[in-house]
Amino acid sequence: MRWHRWLRSINARVLFAGLVVVLLFLLLAGLSLDRAFQQNARSSREELLQSELFMLMGTVELDPNGHIILPAQLNEPRFSLPGSGLYANIADVAANSEWQSSSTLGLSIPFERALTPGERVFVEHVASDGRHYWVAGHGVKWSVGPTSVALTFSVAEDMRAYNAQLGHYRRTLWGWLAALGAGLLLSLVLLLRWGLRPLRQVAREVAEVQAGRQQQISRDYPAEIRLLTDNLNHLLVRERAQQQRYRDALADLAHSLKTPLALLKGVAGDPQLLSQTLPEQLERMNHIVAYQLQRASTAGAARFAVALAVNPVLDKTAASLRKVYAEKGLQLDIVADEVLWKIDEGDLYELLGNLLDNACKWCRQRVRVTLASDADALHLEVADDGPGVADPQAILRRGVRADEQVPGHGIGLAMIADIVHAYGGELAIRRSNLGGASFCVTLPA
Repeated sequence: MRWHRWLRSINARVLFAGLVVVLLFLLLAGLSLDRAFQQNARSSREELLQSELFMLMGTVELDPNGHIILPAQLNEPRFSLPGSGLYANIADVAANSEWQSSSTLGLSIPFERALTPGERVFVEHVASDGRHYWVAGHGVKWSVGPTSVALTFSVAEDMRAYNAQLGHYRRTLWGWLAALGAGLLLSLVLLLRWGLRPLRQVAREVAEVQAGRQQQISRDYPAEIRLLTDNLNHLLVRERAQQQRYRDALADLAHSLKTPLALLKGVAGDPQLLSQTLPEQLERMNHIVAYQLQRASTAGAARFAVALAVNPVLDKTAASLRKVYAEKGLQLDIVADEVLWKIDEGDLYELLGNLLDNACKWCRQRVRVTLASDADALHLEVADDGPGVADPQAILRRGVRADEQVPGHGIGLAMIADIVHAYGGELAIRRSNLGGASFCVTLPA
């Protein structure tokens, strides 16, 4: 469990992954270099022993009887030193005789003794005492006048020197690789601390925002983190806007309830009048509460929502309104592209419902809805052939009731303005080419 908690850290994950990569790299590099060194050292030993073979061949002579004649002092002094690590042998297979260098004294060296003329070998042999030797052999047909003898020249070297060299190389190699690995891991730790510093700064700024000491994340961060900080700032702005909507709704609710409460207080002393007034005022208060709660619950811009199909919501809203205003002989025309947009479904219903209901309520007979979108924005227009709007700014002003100030437009227009504002959009009220009002909504992507 503790292991799983540790791996939930980005720093730990990167360090663990870096450690695995570094270890694998160093292991493969070490094995490759070790193999290359072994091959190179083996080739060097083979070349050395071959050269010793040729030097030995250069000193050999045969007498007329085919016997081997060697000088008293060989060119390679190690051949004359017992146990020197370098040994030589010349074998006459036919005569069942051989010559061995003085260095072989007391040792049983696994020489090659029966090679055919022209045959050449370089192998590793193990002696009866368990020692390992490099052995190079060369079969030669030696001729002196009419005499011809088949000889096998063989030179052996004790592998202890080779193994010592290989061991020293391996200790040096893996020591340097270990130092390199430690350096790489230290560099990775330092790079991580430097690279993840912006995230730590973001965490500190979030803590400052949470503590109320600053309003938003203000530093200029790298591009990889800027999207995160921009989204966090957007959420902070959205949250404050939501809180403000709650405050405004509560203020409006308190203000709206003053009148019916005062009226009920005034008739409280007259039971007959109270019984007549109470149902009407309770209904009015219920309407006020429902309306203000509805406004307070506006979802705002659904920046992280899945794109919603707008057309089905538009069709449902239009179908309902055709039934409600059937006595008008309503002509509700829809010109719409297929639109997918990131918007809360409740906000979309409120937006379309209030716009279309307002147009259907005050039109003479005709309403036209136009819906389109592009890469930058959603465009919605609801036009009617009604009386139009005398003062567009007044009916959208907070606290102004359009049904009291400007005949012809309902209380839902302020809610429309709030929804459009929450999404960072624009609401324009113009004169429609149908003769009435045209409400144009633009919501940015």
